[in-house]
Amino acid sequence: MSIRNWSTLSLALGSAMGLAIAGPAHAAKGGVEVTPAVHHDTLPSLRGVMPRPDDFAKNPHAHPLHRLPFISGNQADGAVQGASVTGFAPALGAGFDGVGQGFSGPQGTFNVNSAPPDTNGAVGATQYFQIVNTGFAVFDKASKAVVYGPMPSNTLWSGFGGPCEADNDGDAVVVYDKAANRWVVSQFAVTAAPYYQCVAVSATSDATGAWYRYAFSYGNVFPDYPKMGVWPDGYYETFNMFTNTFQGAKLCAYDRNAMLSGRAATQQCFQLSTSYGGVLPADLDGSTAPPAGSPNYMLNFTSNALNLWRFHVDWSNSANTTLTGPIKIPVASFSAACGGGACVPQYGTRQKLDSLGDRLMFRLAYRNFGDHESLVVNHSVQVGTSRKNPYTGVRWYEIRSPGTTPVVYQQSTYSPDTTYRWMGSVAMDKQGNMALGYSVSSSTIHPGIRYTGRLATDPLNTLQAETTVIDGLGSQSGSNLNRWGDYSAMTIDPVDDCTFWYTTEYLRNTGAFNWNTRIATFKFPGCQ
Repeated sequence: MSIRNWSTLSLALGSAMGLAIAGPAHAAKGGVEVTPAVHHDTLPSLRGVMPRPDDFAKNPHAHPLHRLPFISGNQADGAVQGASVTGFAPALGAGFDGVGQGFSGPQGTFNVNSAPPDTNGAVGATQYFQIVNTGFAVFDKASKAVVYGPMPSNTLWSGFGGPCEADNDGDAVVVYDKAANRWVVSQFAVTAAPYYQCVAVSATSDATGAWYRYAFSYGNVFPDYPKMGVWPDGYYETFNMFTNTFQGAKLCAYDRNAMLSGRAATQQCFQLSTSYGGVLPADLDGSTAPPAGSPNYMLNFTSNALNLWRFHVDWSNSANTTLTGPIKIPVASFSAACGGGACVPQYGTRQKLDSLGDRLMFRLAYRNFGDHESLVVNHSVQVGTSRKNPYTGVRWYEIRSPGTTPVVYQQSTYSPDTTYRWMGSVAMDKQGNMALGYSVSSSTIHPGIRYTGRLATDPLNTLQAETTVIDGLGSQSGSNLNRWGDYSAMTIDPVDDCTFWYTTEYLRNTGAFNWNTRIATFKFPGCQ
């Protein structure tokens, strides 16, 4: 299908949105919007796609950040754990560098051409898939060797036609569908309107094999900051929608069953009002599915509270699709890190780093333990009320009973000293042990990577002492560049359901547009 025909069909579909009306959609602007994929096809083998010599030769540029308009005020944090940490997080396993400046693999060498890296990764049956802004690589899980890459992210849509193939705009996310042993990758194509979300589902557990590919249109409204979660009845994706101003969060479901076999697929979406943004979809961990018929759970935060929605999709009759909520869940008082902006100091430069404290951090990890359901998530907060030195910590939550009466089972802000901690990602293993990875920085250290954790038997609301993944060797300086993140990823090995895999960014040298990434593994000794 040509790019021109794509656009014509996309605009026609956009005018038809909203015709299928669902039941109650609280906080939404209208009923459910149902649209088919603009285009879909099959890539027979990713291994057969060869790189172009100019793939990473673009001039470096910063991705614009569309900030969310609702930030909590300057108030004392009500859940600081502080310095009284006990025990030690599990020992670090074999770590290795991921895609970043100078990273090399079978398909060549990666050169950074944008910032931030949007570092993201997932672990599968035999491979680890890491994707950053404009590039990705596939690693053998056992040897940590690169088996494919680095390649531009839009390689997954080679031969697909339209903006998904032509553009390489980033904001990519990869998740692993553990029940089907498939990879799911998405990134947007937003060089020009109409805007698309490009979604690819692997045909097997081998990320270098065949892929089923789709393009979904969002018309002339920019679908910013997409985040995905796997659920038994769909692949759920959330966006912050922008024109010249913020239009509210959009919550979407893609037809998982159809996409697992490469058939024609539709999406069903709800558009929220401008009062809501930064919503994350639940992403299923472990081998136990949610209770039959469970909706996907979605969260964002507001002043001293979390908001929870329940998204139930019906693919045979969209009139039965519902979005209920938000249910407001009170939490301990907090203020957004840096007021949602940039204030994180670095050694050797006056340039501050962005906190992205205005939103929850990827992922919203879900697990069904049989006797209870848990959601874990985190965001970056201010510690203390001093405007002169309001260092940052990581606020984390475990929410239980999301399908009935959701409650904060435990929470705290991890801040054992005045080092700035932010940009976290959190998950649980099959025993309920938790791991939290994050970035660290201060005026006396370069940005680095650390993690902490807790055993399920530890006192509630506490994390153990932290472990260093890698100390940064440089600070981000020059080009007025303060972007950092925009996210990281803590995922769980689906084979043993014990090993944590964490990836985020750091720098080997001071400079701009020269970031590196690291991939770390660890597990609690008692988890077998």
